[in-house]
Amino acid sequence: MKKIFNARIDLLLCKIACLILIGVGETQAQFEPQFTQYMFNEMFINPAYAGSREQVAATMLYRNQWVGLEGAPKTQTASINGPLMNKKLGLGLSMMNETIGVTKEFAVYGSYAYRIQVGTKGAFAMGVQGGFINHQEDLSEVITNEENDNEFLFNTPKVVLPNAGYGMYYNTDKFYAGIAIPRMFLNKVAGDGSAAVTNKLDLKNWHYYFMSGYVFPVSESVKLKPSVMVKAVSGAPLIADITLHALLKDVFWLGVSYRTEDSFAGLATFQITPQLRIGYSYDYTLTELNNYNNGTHEIHLGYDFSFNKKKVVTPRYF
Repeated sequence: MKKIFNARIDLLLCKIACLILIGVGETQAQFEPQFTQYMFNEMFINPAYAGSREQVAATMLYRNQWVGLEGAPKTQTASINGPLMNKKLGLGLSMMNETIGVTKEFAVYGSYAYRIQVGTKGAFAMGVQGGFINHQEDLSEVITNEENDNEFLFNTPKVVLPNAGYGMYYNTDKFYAGIAIPRMFLNKVAGDGSAAVTNKLDLKNWHYYFMSGYVFPVSESVKLKPSVMVKAVSGAPLIADITLHALLKDVFWLGVSYRTEDSFAGLATFQITPQLRIGYSYDYTLTELNNYNNGTHEIHLGYDFSFNKKKVVTPRYF
């Protein structure tokens, strides 16, 4: 049964709301979050990234998408990873909290990577991750023109959904490339207020992520770092994030980014110390949604732990 929303809501917003709000029938539980500063949040995307920085590294990120549009996504992630066994193994932990409309999810994943030395400067890694998603829908927040609408008076009980992912990653001190499937299981939650869920391994719904980047010097104080992330899923067009950073004296990062048919972004990162950095990005929407939001803000904080006081810590590019 289709619901009639408040007539004051613009037709476009109504379409968006229909996608965001969880109504009738079975619905896919987890969403695939997107990040403009993906190059600083790779641990959340690719489990094979664990240990690649050759030191314990932590990252936090906050994304406020489509500011001013009610029900738009808000995402927070936190991750930590580091090497073990003479840097042959990598372990990581990543967490995400996301709210989209009436849907709230909290996810936790543990990652394991096995690293193989390639030549004198390169390393190739294969990684797996496993964890769970805590999923809930609060349908009582939906406003309709019909009072006491029974279909929107209940909350879906909190359900715990298992999932797992796989990835491969290669890097040197100036280049990286990787491919990942962060979530291999399709989780679905019944839309009738019950706790009924289905979890199945569905190759057609796998989201593939390919990422790559390179750093090359322009002068003694300036380096350029182009990077790209391509997202692919069956039945949908490819989405590419294409980014170019200029690194000034290894302290300031200034960049621009383009997400195909979606948005332009400006990025800035400050390497406060060789271990601590902070970054910000702003997305300008190119679609009709631009008329209904004030852009997307994203901020990240990264820290590399150094337990060897005699070792000179230098900023890492990836």
